[in-house]
Amino acid sequence: MSAARVARWVWGPGTLPRAARASLVPWSLGYDALMALRTAAYRTGLFRTQTLPGPAVAVGNLGVGGAGKTPVSAWIAQHYAERGRTPAILLRGYGGDEPRVLARLVPNAVVVANPDRVAGAREAVRLGADIFVLDDAFQLLKVARDLNIALLAAEQKEGWRLPAGPWREPWGALGRADAIVVTRKQATRERAAEIADRLAQRWPRAMVAIAHLGLERFEGLDSHAEHAGRDLRGRRVVAAAGVFDPESFAAQLRELGADVHLVAYEDHHPFPPGDVERLAQAAAGADYVVVTEKDAVKLRGRLKLDRGTGEPLVALLAVHWEQGLPELSDALLALERSR
Repeated sequence: MSAARVARWVWGPGTLPRAARASLVPWSLGYDALMALRTAAYRTGLFRTQTLPGPAVAVGNLGVGGAGKTPVSAWIAQHYAERGRTPAILLRGYGGDEPRVLARLVPNAVVVANPDRVAGAREAVRLGADIFVLDDAFQLLKVARDLNIALLAAEQKEGWRLPAGPWREPWGALGRADAIVVTRKQATRERAAEIADRLAQRWPRAMVAIAHLGLERFEGLDSHAEHAGRDLRGRRVVAAAGVFDPESFAAQLRELGADVHLVAYEDHHPFPPGDVERLAQAAAGADYVVVTEKDAVKLRGRLKLDRGTGEPLVALLAVHWEQGLPELSDALLALERSR
């Protein structure tokens, strides 16, 4: 069993997982202490921050995966591209799939995958970039940012930090954020609004927004032909997902009325040939196979299905702003004019 699967089991429900979490609590307390010391060192100037050669927006979250960093980062980059800027999306590039997804989502952006974001920014400038979006960078304190955006998934409840829980930092770390975006996939709009109200009361200086990350449409894996969500209603669908929270992906498809069988993989799964063949076999008898955008970049041209099954579909997430968009847009515009 992989480390990621073990972690999800430990963080899940049940008597044995609770006992496992209890044994990890001392490690989580130590992790908390180290993170607090690190944050204090940067806040007091003991550790120095590096400045990028242009305006910078950082996007990140408190939890491990699943909050929507990639679609929100893409939305911000597209926001600037539509205004004539050349945005760079700087990311670590772990797994190799996210840079390809971002390059596809924002074709006018410069996407640079480099664990050293300052070096990545210099490369992006050589390629014409003049404004920066730092993906997965809320904890990247060594790089200065002009706008700090923290995402918080409405489906995740506050709990223990790593390794006893899926949290990198406690909610108190949101005090560093200029804007807090509550994202929701399965959670209701009311639940997201309740969380947003609590955040606004606790951090009145921060902008608080709500974004629904919904499966708006689908496209053919290789043909790129568009399909509507209603095409899946009443259909037998194999959902293949190599993401942090595959169950949420399956649940979103079920909300469209599909009869879903989930084939889950680890986050950033590479899909070696044997797994592609087994996925094709699992799809026998299904009407459709639906994959995430992260998995599509590794499956295009490789996943061949029987004639009885339609072309594999890629589920495309859309960011729908339900609260706080004017304030966030104003902040992004102000940043664009700042340097």
